[in-house]
Amino acid sequence: MNTSLFQQERQKYIPKLPNILKKDFKNISLVYGENTEAIQDRQALKEFFKNTYGLPIVSFAEGKSNLSFSKALNIGIILSGGPAPGGHNVISGVFDAIKKFNPNSKLFGFKGGPLGLLENDKIELTESLVNSYRNTGGFDIVSSGRTKIETEEHYNKALFVAKENNLNAIIIIGGDDSNTNAAILAEYFKKKGENIQVIGVPKTIDADLKNDHIEISFGFDSATKIYSQMIGDLCRDAMSTKKYWHFVKLMGRSASHVALECALKTHPNICIVSEEVLAKKKTLSEIVDEMVFVILKRSLNGDNFGIVIVPEGVIEFIPEVKSLMVELCNIFDKNENEFKGLNIEGMREVFVAKLSDYMKEVYLSLPLFIQFELVNSILERDPHGNFNVSRVPTEKLFIEMVQSRLSDMKKRGEYKGSFIPVDHFFGYEGRSAFPSNFDSDYCYSLGYNAVVLILNGLTGYMSCIKKLNSKPTDWIAGGVPLTMLMNMEERYGVQKPVIKKALVDLEGRPFKEFVENRDKWALNNLYLYPGPLQYFGSSEIVDEITETLKFELLK
Repeated sequence: MNTSLFQQERQKYIPKLPNILKKDFKNISLVYGENTEAIQDRQALKEFFKNTYGLPIVSFAEGKSNLSFSKALNIGIILSGGPAPGGHNVISGVFDAIKKFNPNSKLFGFKGGPLGLLENDKIELTESLVNSYRNTGGFDIVSSGRTKIETEEHYNKALFVAKENNLNAIIIIGGDDSNTNAAILAEYFKKKGENIQVIGVPKTIDADLKNDHIEISFGFDSATKIYSQMIGDLCRDAMSTKKYWHFVKLMGRSASHVALECALKTHPNICIVSEEVLAKKKTLSEIVDEMVFVILKRSLNGDNFGIVIVPEGVIEFIPEVKSLMVELCNIFDKNENEFKGLNIEGMREVFVAKLSDYMKEVYLSLPLFIQFELVNSILERDPHGNFNVSRVPTEKLFIEMVQSRLSDMKKRGEYKGSFIPVDHFFGYEGRSAFPSNFDSDYCYSLGYNAVVLILNGLTGYMSCIKKLNSKPTDWIAGGVPLTMLMNMEERYGVQKPVIKKALVDLEGRPFKEFVENRDKWALNNLYLYPGPLQYFGSSEIVDEITETLKFELLK
């Protein structure tokens, strides 16, 4: 494997573990908390997860253990969904833990995500292979995939492959949908009387997989530092040239955590928070009005430049557009045969003919390129039923609507400034980066901790590391039942159990800090320039945590 000098140096980094996980496994005792309940829809979930619902939260403490295993382990591992910095360190943590327990233990990586499990397409992750991927970004050690395990045939195949490989446990590294897969698989194995454990690991740069016990999903720290550097560079460019308005769309299909974190790091002139849009029932026109107001006020000060941050999924949070997308989706699902063989223009005509009067008005008010991309986003829903909102160039939609509004104002003599917009989408640049020290430590701990959960005979749990605003040695290790994170949601017209996405809390400290400052940031040039993600140097810089965690875990 070819390696750069940086990679060679980075592989020398030794991730830190919580003190409790450094101990001999025989001296780590399992502490049970109270039995848990799901977030909502408890009766329906209790019926669905008859064997794994209501498990207690667990933690680890020093003391005599009651290990369920004495012989070598065979563990299967799956990388599921989009990449996030630190995935390889989860694998490193798992590998080191099982080898410490018994040097004859084996770790198998299923290639291409859940599909690899269904097709028994795997490789053994050996010491030399794992060592070559330590502290690196990406998921390329075995690659990832988005296959959903959801049918009886899938469950039977997964069970057959697990038994064929004599697996004691499967670890699924993924986001909310992937960990829902983990919960369903754990329940199925239990129902069949098979002692094959399933443990989930919280991954997503969007940070929409978190709660009181999962303080952050891995990858968020590294990705937001990378995006913030690029936004900071644009801030500096805007200050240098004093003539461009940079519209930056950021990853965040269902939540605005990435946008909010980058705003706290860089102080842009405008940042949309999707959850606020929904809570205040803002229309598309109202959002544009707010942007135009800031642009106009800045132009009166001679500042014909600025930075606008737009979350990737904001279009689904605008009530009128969300209703439109739901209606478009229902039309397609109920009339699928009518769309066969049609090009995008033909499909659009069918939609226009079948939309209700008000939704037709909303749809036709959008620029034509957005109309087409909404159709594409419905056609390209992923296996979990999610719209492909990244297809919708929301930043370009806002540019066009702002430009149109300013042009009308200029004709009426109400605007004398200049507006030169530049659009950007920062997404994939952050997903497979070298993980920060935080993500390197956090991911290694999550993987190592997952093995300790397995050794204690647990299944249907998510690996959980808490107190993340303290030193890694002081972090608290444990596990949270996957069913505790769930609710029922409609997917393709059917109610299904799904881990509920964690949206930005409008009463939370990070958002309140943003609200307190955004008016000052809007009209003044108070940009911050975070610079590149640091890997070497003083602990104050290389071990810095996100602004989100600082505020959320503030004592």
